[in-house]
Amino acid sequence: MNFFHLLNAKQETGSLLRVGLIGLGKFGAMFLSQVRITPGIHLLGVADLDLAKAKKAFQETGWSRDAYHQGSAKKALERGTTWLTEDAGELISADGLEVVIEATGDPIAGARHAHSCIGYGRHVIMANVEADVLAGLFLAKYAGSAGVVYSLAYGDQPAIICEQVDWARASGLEVVAAGKGTLYMPEYKSSTPETVWEYYGITRLRAEESGMNAKMFNSFLDGTKSSIEMAAVCNATGLTAPESGLSFPPVSLNHLAHYLIPERAGGLIPKEGMVEVISARNRDGTDVPNDLRWGTFVTFKAPNEYVARCFSDYGLIVDSSGEYSAIWRPHHLIGLELGISIANVGLLNLPTGQPIVWNADVISVAKRDLMAGESLDGEGGYTVLGRLVPKTISLLKKALPIGLARDVKLKTDIKTGQIITFKDITSCKEADILQFREEMETF
Repeated sequence: MNFFHLLNAKQETGSLLRVGLIGLGKFGAMFLSQVRITPGIHLLGVADLDLAKAKKAFQETGWSRDAYHQGSAKKALERGTTWLTEDAGELISADGLEVVIEATGDPIAGARHAHSCIGYGRHVIMANVEADVLAGLFLAKYAGSAGVVYSLAYGDQPAIICEQVDWARASGLEVVAAGKGTLYMPEYKSSTPETVWEYYGITRLRAEESGMNAKMFNSFLDGTKSSIEMAAVCNATGLTAPESGLSFPPVSLNHLAHYLIPERAGGLIPKEGMVEVISARNRDGTDVPNDLRWGTFVTFKAPNEYVARCFSDYGLIVDSSGEYSAIWRPHHLIGLELGISIANVGLLNLPTGQPIVWNADVISVAKRDLMAGESLDGEGGYTVLGRLVPKTISLLKKALPIGLARDVKLKTDIKTGQIITFKDITSCKEADILQFREEMETF
């Protein structure tokens, strides 16, 4: 990598990369803290529905008050400052804008924002993995036809996993499995925003004081977020999803090469080339030693005995056969690392991961018995969770994607654990999103 050198050159010549940010939550705030001290990048504008919250984020991340304003994009472009607006559409259409980061976390709004960005000739960095799983392949194809780049966001785990998979493949190694760590227990799948803080071991007051969103954090806990992230990895790498969803086995980083390998070789993976998420907590409630809760991994196989010997010669942890090994990264820093995507996209016209196939989907499953007439409340809520499945299963069952399982009413009763289908809801008003997905079926 020579990104710092290349970005410095942009700074010295004054030809800065003009970037916009839609959605100023935790991801956006972490990016905000770094972009002001990164050469070669000008944050031209930020769009957020809550400008008071946005201004607070600027203050908390060290920005001087004269560096951001509610004036205009033109003023920001001329003065090198940052424009704040409530209107994402105005930001997307602003003169001079080159790259847009979509970080709202709203799958429907995110897909629409990305579609609009591409129409205006903007590169898109999709920090909204929910939107990517809902319609990412369509958006990536549309971007390619428009001569711009659609990219996953570096710093988020899916893009980092894609990098690890690419490293293994470019090194001539067969990827056996890839994934991430998390905190998971089977009982978490029924968690709601009412129970989430008890499971995390913190008080509701502390969570509120820290600005932690109960619904969002619950999606991490009940397995939905992990399913979404692994679907993004499948679609960006060609890896496959387990037919029955993620199993979240408790595995330490020292045992990746022993367990994240095929069943026929003594591991837990049904076959080579799959994704999985490992838990940092054992089923008895004790913590896994040397866990990978915040990290990512890839396991791979030596193509011959010589390479297997090299694994041992250079200190890699291997399984009992010596054929399988793993690398891992113990952390991810979300928005703090987003500059890597901006540099790749803005300088090289290359993504840090993007959908290349539609291999996997995340479908809606009832958390409890649901009655006809009830409204679904989406990811991290009280009614449904998301389950990772191969795309073929999703289409065969006509399952409702988790990204569309919000503010829709049931017309039939649903049992706990039952897959919710399009036939079970009264209607889906998101005709444009459905069209995106129908087009994905033809790719």
